[in-house]
Amino acid sequence: MEPVNLFDLATRQSQWLAVRQSAIASNIANANTPGYTANDVEPFEKVLDRTAVTLKATEAGHLGAEATNAGFNVKPEEATGSIMPSKNTVVLEDELMKAGEVRRSFELNTAIVKAFHSMMTMVVKS
Repeated sequence: MEPVNLFDLATRQSQWLAVRQSAIASNIANANTPGYTANDVEPFEKVLDRTAVTLKATEAGHLGAEATNAGFNVKPEEATGSIMPSKNTVVLEDELMKAGEVRRSFELNTAIVKAFHSMMTMVVKS
């Protein structure tokens, strides 16, 4: 097994999160554009699959547990019984949920990097 550079992994995730945040912002900006199709990026796990890094759960439920969005999965045409006049696929509630996930992931990424940076500086000072 090769060593994993945590800072490189955190950088990759930050870059991926920035791209996803841009896609979500574009979806929200085009919510009223007729015929616009909502976009998203591939999951970060698939990005990692193309590299030598694999994620392992130390306990059941640590990885793969996603926040539920009960009540927000309903498509606009199902909720109202008719197709939206704009005929686009953007559901603002879903996009806002995704934006919240991205924000939380950025915060977690930053906290982990900060903690490991503190540990590294303590080791170097010793």
